[in-house]
Amino acid sequence: MDFDALYLSRLQFAFTMAFHIIFPAFSIGLSTFLVVMEGLWLKTKKPVYYQIIRFWTKVFALTFGMGVISGIVMEFQLGTNWAGFAKQIGSVLGPLFIYEVLTAFFVEAGFIGILFFGWNKVGPKLHYLATILVCIGTSISAYWIMSANSWMQHPIAYQITDGKFIATDWLSIMFNPYNLPRYLHMMLASYLATSFVIISISAYYLLNNKFVEFAKKCLSSASIVVMILIPLQIFIGDVSGVQVFKTQPLKTAAIEGIWDTQQGAPFLLFALPSNQDQKNYAEIGIPNLASLINTHQYNGEMQGLKSVPPEEQPEAWIVFWSFRIMVGLGLLMFLYAVLSLGFLLKNKLFDSRKMLLFGKFMAPTGFIAILTGWFTAEVGRQPWIVYNLISTQSAVSSISTYDVLVSFALMVIVYGVIFGYFYFYFLDKTIKKGPLNPEMVQPFSYLGAAAQNEGEVK
Repeated sequence: MDFDALYLSRLQFAFTMAFHIIFPAFSIGLSTFLVVMEGLWLKTKKPVYYQIIRFWTKVFALTFGMGVISGIVMEFQLGTNWAGFAKQIGSVLGPLFIYEVLTAFFVEAGFIGILFFGWNKVGPKLHYLATILVCIGTSISAYWIMSANSWMQHPIAYQITDGKFIATDWLSIMFNPYNLPRYLHMMLASYLATSFVIISISAYYLLNNKFVEFAKKCLSSASIVVMILIPLQIFIGDVSGVQVFKTQPLKTAAIEGIWDTQQGAPFLLFALPSNQDQKNYAEIGIPNLASLINTHQYNGEMQGLKSVPPEEQPEAWIVFWSFRIMVGLGLLMFLYAVLSLGFLLKNKLFDSRKMLLFGKFMAPTGFIAILTGWFTAEVGRQPWIVYNLISTQSAVSSISTYDVLVSFALMVIVYGVIFGYFYFYFLDKTIKKGPLNPEMVQPFSYLGAAAQNEGEVK
């Protein structure tokens, strides 16, 4: 493919989006984890839960800030590189983006200050309410973004007037049936990715015999979450996959590497798809399994990529391999869940060096799975920016290849410094410092207790 303005704009958007999506996903998982842990602290008054919420609040603050910064860049990029996108469907997606902003700023931003700085300044119930509202805000924000993307994948309830898409039924767009399984799939992915970061850091502490009680509680809690959510994620993934097969059969064809429409299509464990040659090389597959997975019928018919002209086909090798990386990492997570369940039942999870090493190196798996899942969804939609209605070519701005190349190069440098270095530098610093010292923990260190302690000191 030629490195023209369109291709470079796609690469630039993919680059910035790949950085951005990590932070909201981590924020969603962490905010939910904080709600659970703070609730347990209020109920039990055990100092270890206070340690947990204070430590992970620091990580959440750092992550949330990075998400806001990277998200602003995304908004500007839609205007600079994708003017046709905003011009044609701005009246449909604009309100959804506004709802997301309102949710973020009125709910998240309105209460996040209390979450970060409200310790010893407000009562425990008000602080917990703020934590809950921040969690709700991040979750609802994600819903609006997924609603906008789902409309692009499965456009409904619109009419075209003077070349512009106008919404005809907002409730149908907001509650697009295509969106719910995708939203649940994304939320579960965020919880799982976060859980494995918690597992990894906890395993690191235990391997180094540091903050042992804190690490044990975090590790056991996150491992239990993984055991519960992995089977649920597999089920939701199947529902979402069947839905994609029904509404975007060419995306499914690219996922499965199917070029000719056929019945009883095999599931390819390995292949080298070639859009240029319109075939696969070095195929290794399981007969009929792709049809069984996607149609739930042993000899179900699956549409092939050759059913449309080559210029209307997605880039098969990217979709094919990104999907398999996502699934492979999901199976690795499932293996950890099964093994950790066995070790936890035997009360040996904290003492097994092999399991701790396994958990330690699982930190990036959830986020890589999220990224490859996103590549599958978005590249599989090509060459359409709105499926079967608006081509990506018609949505790109009238800008030169040089302008895109310069801005892309600057973004790589700036992102590398801000997100690639500073984020991980401060994250590493926070991890090495660890949670509050148990002797310093004040389980009731809110207004009343703080004032009482201050009086006693005086």
